[in-house]
Amino acid sequence: MRPILARSNAHVLEQLARSNVILVFDYDGTLAPIVEDPDTAVMRPRTRDLLTRVAERFPCGILSGRARSEVLRLLGAPMVEWVLGNHGTEWGRAPSDGVDFQRKVRRWAGQIAERLGSLPGVVLENKRYSLAIHYRRSREKKQALAAIGRAVEGLPGAKVYPGKQVVNVVPEGAPHKGIALQRLRAAAGCDTALYVGDDTTDEDVFALDEPGQLVTVRVGQSQRSQAAYYLPRQSQIDTLLSRLLALRARSKARMSA
Repeated sequence: MRPILARSNAHVLEQLARSNVILVFDYDGTLAPIVEDPDTAVMRPRTRDLLTRVAERFPCGILSGRARSEVLRLLGAPMVEWVLGNHGTEWGRAPSDGVDFQRKVRRWAGQIAERLGSLPGVVLENKRYSLAIHYRRSREKKQALAAIGRAVEGLPGAKVYPGKQVVNVVPEGAPHKGIALQRLRAAAGCDTALYVGDDTTDEDVFALDEPGQLVTVRVGQSQRSQAAYYLPRQSQIDTLLSRLLALRARSKARMSA
């Protein structure tokens, strides 16, 4: 992984700013800092202002594991054209196989709740098309994670994705973020995409082998990640947005000169 903001990689962002590119961001841990209470995960005012301005110059999307309605609630006002929830299953309309997904998720939710019982600090979130089991508030995180692992083991037709103090349970056959990113780029009519994420489910995008069509950035350096570039800290998303904004303006000025 290489630092995307390093001078030696300046040409990467310069080329993106000149191209027919869509900018796509995860929400938690990327646009908004990770917080103790997920219900209060809002962007800093500067990030919100920068994203609004960037979205005026680039096609932009948010691709989150949250339910789409939750992302929209946290945004407060529409600032990007595309908001996808549930790892790309929700596009603002019910997926064609959504009823089947919902049945599975409801059944799993009941089974998991029964298996878990009452564990302090563990919250089961039903997002209609997937589940998230949060254990950030648990004081015994190792024990909580082990209990969650036992609770989700053997669920029929389920894929399990561990994340940052959360375990995601997704129906097999539902689109993952990599598929969603490809569909979003095509829907936007763009040739290239920049994707910025920070967690395990973002690896489905980072693992795509699309040289010349996709630039991947992870928030936080990791030896295990397949992202090509990284931002050392979440707060540096503001620097990235500022740089893209300046480069796009410079590119447009050159074209009109």
